[in-house]
Amino acid sequence: MTRTVQSAILNGIVKIPPSKSLSHRAILAAALTDGVSTIENLVFSEDIEATLEAIMGLGVEISKSKNSLKIMGRGKLESPIWPLHCKASGSTLRFLIPFACLVDGPVVFTGEGKLGTRPLDPYFDLFDQQGVRYYYDGKLPLLVEGQLKADTYRMPGNVSSQFVTGLMYVLPLLDGDSEIILTSPLESRDYVELTIQVLKHFGINVETVTAEHYIIRGNQQYRPARYRVEGDFSQSAFWIAAGLMGNGLELAELDQNTRQGDKRILEIAKSMGGNLKWDAGMLNVTGTKTKGAVIDASQCPDLVPIVATLAAVSSGETRIINAGRVRIKESDRLRAICSELNKLGANIKEEQECLVINGVERLTGGVVEGWEDHRIVMSLAVAAMKCDGPLTIEGSDAVGKSYPHFFDDFKALGGMINE
Repeated sequence: MTRTVQSAILNGIVKIPPSKSLSHRAILAAALTDGVSTIENLVFSEDIEATLEAIMGLGVEISKSKNSLKIMGRGKLESPIWPLHCKASGSTLRFLIPFACLVDGPVVFTGEGKLGTRPLDPYFDLFDQQGVRYYYDGKLPLLVEGQLKADTYRMPGNVSSQFVTGLMYVLPLLDGDSEIILTSPLESRDYVELTIQVLKHFGINVETVTAEHYIIRGNQQYRPARYRVEGDFSQSAFWIAAGLMGNGLELAELDQNTRQGDKRILEIAKSMGGNLKWDAGMLNVTGTKTKGAVIDASQCPDLVPIVATLAAVSSGETRIINAGRVRIKESDRLRAICSELNKLGANIKEEQECLVINGVERLTGGVVEGWEDHRIVMSLAVAAMKCDGPLTIEGSDAVGKSYPHFFDDFKALGGMINE
């Protein structure tokens, strides 16, 4: 789908959608219980639907309402009779690969888009050590068959925290204690903290020795629970940038005390001169002339596209460093955001691990591509606020991956969009 966004100043209150990261985690924990769990405040984006379809393929029953779920765990998973289609969701695939080691018989994973070639090697190294059989020729489908055993699992920490999370779900169910030891510093470590938080809510304990060393006792049991998903700070970043670039916005449904790593958007915005404050549970963002800064993206890679967009219309130079891992997301996000913003008159230089951005006062408008990437599309929509002419985004339906009603919220705040 192609949408044309007119330059406009947004105003009002926006309800931030629930955290996709926490939604995935709560759904998977509930699937491993023996009983009925309720998960509230959900948005059924394409990624969440992928996880739901996969757990149903593993024999878990679900009952869906408008924005909540009842998940009927059976205390065990069944061998699927068809491949588990993970769509384009990296979280679904990487979280669920170890789940294949809880069933008898082979499990086949498929997917679409760039997911088919995103790195999976950390699991394969562990499977080789454990004697788990798998077949993978560099792209999906992937076949996995075999059982994991309690052990010390050594793996790199600088690829994706999703591998650590996947193991943390399965190791508590094994007969014996296990350890996870990371052989390089853990990037996106806050996501592992979210995993540990959700596991605890469902009765599972993970002991943190250090940020690179975890102990997981065996023979634990998941307990059914009620869980309400909090607002997503990674999605709030688009509205924070929009508020700073315009006359301000008010953001609802965010937890001021969250453990979400993308809460770093608040620190980043303030380092760029942004004016943000909490008031009665709302985050108030004041329109601000922002300035350049040095921003370390190693612990918040999902923020790179929208921070680059804000920096493109801020005064001075911004350097977004330690961002190489952003290249293996839904798109090569360094290249994507650099390419599309430069089409609009931005001044961005792409380096291997970094973006160097010299801010300009205004952008031109024109036609840009969404790169089949939800975060690129949403960032470009926000960029339209600073364009002198209309901005046409090709492939704008990519927002369905995480935030299907993004453009509805955009219009409700005063945005002008032709579809």
